[in-house]
Amino acid sequence: MSKQTFARLPGFRDFLPDQLAFREHIFGAWRAVSARYGFQEYDGPPLEPLDLYVEKSGEEIVGQLYHFQDKGDRDVTLRPEMTPSLARILGAHHRSMAKPIRWFSVPQLFRYERQQRGRLREHYQWNVDVIGEEGIGADVEVVAVALDGLRELGLGHDDVLARVSDRRLLTAVLLAIGVEEEKLPGAFSIIDKVERAPADHSLSRLQAEAGLDEASAASTLDLLSQGGLDGVKGRFGDRDEVATELEHIDEYFDSLEALGLGAFVEFDLRIVRGLDYYTGIVFEIFDRERKFRAVSGGGRYDRLLELVGGDPVPAVGFGMGDVVLGELLRDRELAPAHAPQIDYFIVIIGEEHRALALTIAHSQRDRGAAVQYPLREQSVRKQFVAAGNAGARKVIVLGPDEVARGHAVVRDMASGEEREAPLDELR
Repeated sequence: MSKQTFARLPGFRDFLPDQLAFREHIFGAWRAVSARYGFQEYDGPPLEPLDLYVEKSGEEIVGQLYHFQDKGDRDVTLRPEMTPSLARILGAHHRSMAKPIRWFSVPQLFRYERQQRGRLREHYQWNVDVIGEEGIGADVEVVAVALDGLRELGLGHDDVLARVSDRRLLTAVLLAIGVEEEKLPGAFSIIDKVERAPADHSLSRLQAEAGLDEASAASTLDLLSQGGLDGVKGRFGDRDEVATELEHIDEYFDSLEALGLGAFVEFDLRIVRGLDYYTGIVFEIFDRERKFRAVSGGGRYDRLLELVGGDPVPAVGFGMGDVVLGELLRDRELAPAHAPQIDYFIVIIGEEHRALALTIAHSQRDRGAAVQYPLREQSVRKQFVAAGNAGARKVIVLGPDEVARGHAVVRDMASGEEREAPLDELR
């Protein structure tokens, strides 16, 4: 029989114990912060109808999915994101639920796309959503959860920044500049890419696709490069439709200041979030040095439930992936050191005492202690090496003389101190 080796699929990860511990460290922070904000955890199947994502994102998304026909001839896909699943779930249940609905999840997601730094073909993602609340308080709550999740992991305002915009405000500004309503989607697409494109390219596109003359296009680029609220207020603050949206964004930033998170956020008109289903305030969180991709992104999506066949229900949420976040934490030396640890290792001097060792191990495990012992006969030296490798806090030594007196020696591995303990105390 020939031996065959199997490589891991490209874009996927194995999680050895130290890597799994790091992942669980991140998950623990996410869950702890979600609980402190009063969010409840939910989940759904990793396999969903293909149409659920085509309806939301269009046919072009199919090329990025792990999709196939199942044995019932249904077109299905591994879920690439969680929000459509949330919309499907709530479409069937939200009418009977008290609003607002505050849910979070930590799903594994899959996309068949080119691997690059910070992007694999699978990842885990923290999704947090508030459903059924149209007020600005829900928008504030969601970005506050995201920022506190990062703070829980040791990142401060010197490390990360949430760049915030509002699609309603941007719409009002573009209309005031002279972009016709039917050309707004094209203008949004240009602005979404403006930081990654040469200025002359964006200038040409604003003229050709957004219908602006050269002076207006140049003025728009200048406004975008400034990014801040002052430029918007100075140029368009006297227009009623712009002033109304400015009031909302001012309330948003005032609320975050009151929450102690003002240093983590800034307004930036260039943040659009390319997905068309966003309808209001949007944000992306980056590391301050911009060494990595966005750590998180989200915003208000009041029409998504309607797009997948549900009722028009207001909603706001975000996603935060573990891949980029893990890179950032390692870069900032915030990944905790992993070392195995158990409470006791039982050293068996003579095999005639193995049954006693098993009895003690069973009893201590029933009390909640983590216990190991040698699975076969070994020298005392090898057993102490194994105890050290296992990270044992204490070693219980079953020596013949001590056992004959009804005792065992308990050694503290950190201090080296020893004491005799009655066997009745241990078993």
